[in-house]
Amino acid sequence: MARLQEAWGSRIGVILAVAGSAVGLGNFLRFPGLAAQYGGGAFMIAYFISLLIIGIPICWVEWTLGRYGGRKGFHSTSGIFNALLSKPYAKYLGVIGFVVPVCIYMYYVYIEAWCLGYAMNALIGGLSMEGRDYGAFFTRFTGAAEDGVGLKFGLSDVGVFVLIVYVLNFYFIYRGISKGIETVCKIAMPALIVIALIILVRVLTLGTPDPLKPDQNVIAGLGFMWNPGDIATGLRNPQLWLAAAGQIFFSLSVGFGVIITYASYLRSNDDVVLSGLTASAANEFCEVGLGGLITVPAAFIFLGAAGIVGQGTFGLGFNVLPEVFAHMPGGHLFASAFFLLLFLAAITSSLSMLQPGIAFLEEGLNINRKQSVALLGFVTAIGTLFIWYFSKDLKALDTIDFWVGTVMLFIQATILVIMFGWGLGIERGWSIAHEGAEMRIPEIYKFVIKYVTPAFLLLIFSLFLMQNVFGWNYSFTAPEFKPTGYMKDLLGGDGAEPSFVARLSVGWIAIMVTFSLVLVNIAGKTWERENNRNA
Repeated sequence: MARLQEAWGSRIGVILAVAGSAVGLGNFLRFPGLAAQYGGGAFMIAYFISLLIIGIPICWVEWTLGRYGGRKGFHSTSGIFNALLSKPYAKYLGVIGFVVPVCIYMYYVYIEAWCLGYAMNALIGGLSMEGRDYGAFFTRFTGAAEDGVGLKFGLSDVGVFVLIVYVLNFYFIYRGISKGIETVCKIAMPALIVIALIILVRVLTLGTPDPLKPDQNVIAGLGFMWNPGDIATGLRNPQLWLAAAGQIFFSLSVGFGVIITYASYLRSNDDVVLSGLTASAANEFCEVGLGGLITVPAAFIFLGAAGIVGQGTFGLGFNVLPEVFAHMPGGHLFASAFFLLLFLAAITSSLSMLQPGIAFLEEGLNINRKQSVALLGFVTAIGTLFIWYFSKDLKALDTIDFWVGTVMLFIQATILVIMFGWGLGIERGWSIAHEGAEMRIPEIYKFVIKYVTPAFLLLIFSLFLMQNVFGWNYSFTAPEFKPTGYMKDLLGGDGAEPSFVARLSVGWIAIMVTFSLVLVNIAGKTWERENNRNA
């Protein structure tokens, strides 16, 4: 079945699309919270080292592998790996490149609905900007109190917003690369930055709102976020390095299978080196320059350090910040603008998560875009409904995020960098990367990509598993291994019973992996027939 060969409409379009896939909720919520939690300066040192060792190198790796695969007529990770190695097993190495973005989309679109819902409720007064128990509103709005209670469709319920964002995502993904994703990103990314700058100006001009609390001012808020603290002690903390490296993954969307797919639609003379660096720089501007200067300083000014410490990503964004905006003149407008900002960041990311699945279904099953959109829409609807229904304590969302959005993400990123350095080959990859390039990657990155990046990834991933799966206390002299929450959810322990929802969530992941393997097997037969015809 002949399929329309898609391509990006412009160079700025692909850069904004890749930046849009990277700029998401993590920039404005997760990053500021982690930087504050781990002592500002020490975290930023680990963060930028991780950026240089794994973030930017893997970006270049994905852009280059994507270009290579696109020239061979492949746009999915499995197809690109199959073309690269020409081995029967190669296509299976790309399975995670389908599972990760599709499964992450299933819960990310649910969070995206929270952002739109909060923006609407803040605008019309549904958040009740004064006297509201924001934690209670979040629990009721998201259905975190009890399974099934989120399936309501009033304006103060998440249901209607889930349907809206779901339809929007599939409408734009159906329109394709240029007319859909690129068009959205060209509008959403500039709008997002404008809104962020307006909020930033407001935060930086707050001064000292409460004369009775002179220590809670803008300068002190920025200091709480950025002061170095005890750097030496901080950098000896393995958890800090895990947090910094993990943030780079989430922030730049490396390992998701998104960038490699996006890059496969490039034209032959497009510059992947400068484009990759530009997209990364745009993301860092939004994360460090905007998110880092808005969220934590604003919360500190009104609530002090006690109001920030211990807050997770969701707590900071959906419980703390509404209270902060309630203290501002015109707070409902700034709150609405902020959550609209989060929604725009989220939709550019969620669209990017759908395209790898669409690409794989089109080329693997030899179907057109309408059919692939319908099939992917059906599969992701089941997954989103599952997460939406099992909303108590957000257990299904958290479980899938851990095993897919973290564990599989590390594995996929490691496979990608090894595939470039040892499968494609450094010299061959270097040559492909620099075709049409207006700048050169420093030669030192040949060594970094081939040896340092995979070694660093394996080290960080090993530490992550030891802490979050096996419960190691990081001690060599008196090591202890205690069941972590994720393991107790599955196996029980310490007097806790296994979680039915967590087990069901892992079962759903297993179904998705099996489904993906079946699709890859079918795709492999299709590709083999095409190769035989071309031989």
